[in-house]
Amino acid sequence: MSNEKIQAGLDKYNASVEKVVSRFPERPNLPEQRLYTPLDIKDTTYDEIGFPGMYPYTRGVQPTMYRGRFWTMRMYAGFSTAAESNKRYRYLIESGATGLSCAFDLPTQIGYDSDDSIAEGEVGKVGVAIDSLADMEILFDQIDLGKVSTSMTINAPASVLLAMYIAVAEKQGVAADQLKGTIQNDILKEYAARGTYIFPPRPSMRLITNIFEYCSKNVPKWNTISISGYHIREAGSTASQEIAFTIADGIAYCEAAIKAGLHIDDFAGRLSFFWNAHNNVLEEVAKFRASRRVWAKVMKERFHAEKPKSMMLRVHTQTAGSMLTAQQPNNNIVRVALQTAAAVMGGTQSLHTNSRDEALALPTEESVMIALRTQQIVACESGLADVIDPLAGSYYVEALTNKIEAEAWEYINKIDEIGGAVAAIEKGYIQKEIQDSAYKWQMDVESGAKTIVGVNKFQIEEEPPKGLLKVDASVGVAQCERLAAMKAKRDNAAVKASLTDLKAACQDENENLMPHILNAVRVYATLGEICGVMREVFGEYEAHVNL
Repeated sequence: MSNEKIQAGLDKYNASVEKVVSRFPERPNLPEQRLYTPLDIKDTTYDEIGFPGMYPYTRGVQPTMYRGRFWTMRMYAGFSTAAESNKRYRYLIESGATGLSCAFDLPTQIGYDSDDSIAEGEVGKVGVAIDSLADMEILFDQIDLGKVSTSMTINAPASVLLAMYIAVAEKQGVAADQLKGTIQNDILKEYAARGTYIFPPRPSMRLITNIFEYCSKNVPKWNTISISGYHIREAGSTASQEIAFTIADGIAYCEAAIKAGLHIDDFAGRLSFFWNAHNNVLEEVAKFRASRRVWAKVMKERFHAEKPKSMMLRVHTQTAGSMLTAQQPNNNIVRVALQTAAAVMGGTQSLHTNSRDEALALPTEESVMIALRTQQIVACESGLADVIDPLAGSYYVEALTNKIEAEAWEYINKIDEIGGAVAAIEKGYIQKEIQDSAYKWQMDVESGAKTIVGVNKFQIEEEPPKGLLKVDASVGVAQCERLAAMKAKRDNAAVKASLTDLKAACQDENENLMPHILNAVRVYATLGEICGVMREVFGEYEAHVNL
């Protein structure tokens, strides 16, 4: 049918709709456009959509996607002590998880040992406490690091936790070049959206590029950064802002690595991204598709990458924690299932599904099992994994993919004008955009313009929740006792020498810090001691946002 005939038919349809709407008004706050036709994608060529595994990767980064093997089913876990978390990890592996995703407690995330006064009351609460190699050995006891893929959600002290992981593998007899996994290692989004930073931006960027360089030579199968839009979305951004601000961060990391002397094709293939799977299923699918296309163009046109792998946006996904509700928590099972479907139809490479009770407490084993089974049911029973990019060609999805891509480019171009992601963060631009979007969302919920089932509509009287997993304060006491015993047993002269060596390396801007951190870890220098040395040389970051 010609565009003229489609337009004539559309005009006729719209005229008929007006009569219906006058009798049966449509719901408020819906998208202005109710119907999509070929006219909405008439300027979209098939080259822009393409084929799976081929530039610009709109339809996925692998030629056969899940027809060969499913995405990696990661379950984010970590709480209390290393021994308790180890039990949960082995339970997940026995239940069919194909990758681990480690959550660390707040003191670990900001580089303090459990016996530091600042850690009091927080040890083991939101993740596992890791003070030294001794804890990491317990965390991965009876888990073959040569076979499992491990993701670690750690940023400011990522270099130290990675060094501990490498050292545990050495003790297991697994060579570093055989290790597979990811460290988040994305400090820019910490300044913009999350807050677990330690050092100022410049030394933080140095640590990141040191990891890029070290792993390209010694740990080649490791993903050296997971550039995270997840936390940007959790802070309240829109879908377009999530991919725009995250890709702008990715551009900054690439520029820093090139400035440090690396070639784009030497490290870009090990960059990965971390997306949020939010509630609006079709918008999320379009977001995944648009993000791959934007990144491919950035790598090819801005950085002149030549290897196809350098242009592929590979993504880990987590369902939206901010969309979980404390009210009627079983509703969260349905939300997570829909978010899982969105991530799969969007073409994720790995996925973590949140548990129904996480708005209330750390998840119980039963809740974690339901979350894992959600992925397995989508994989094996839904049919969504049987064909590649099943929504391609949908007038709405293609138009929405184009719209999100265009909005993302507007933000990226604006950030370029400001001077890049670091400058945009320093000037408060990215933070302000996220805050404005978060405020609008909350106002829509409070006014009832946006319905959250069980929260502002369809409420019921509920009994207080039972059987929640709580971390007792005694965990912190016991962790401090173990730390003191470890310090008494180790070779403290060797620790002191390794920290002196690390300090000298920190003072030499041309020195890669990873080998020095690894040496300190091997003699059981603690996370707090290592980060303390870097704090002494680099200083600490204090946020000064000019809005």
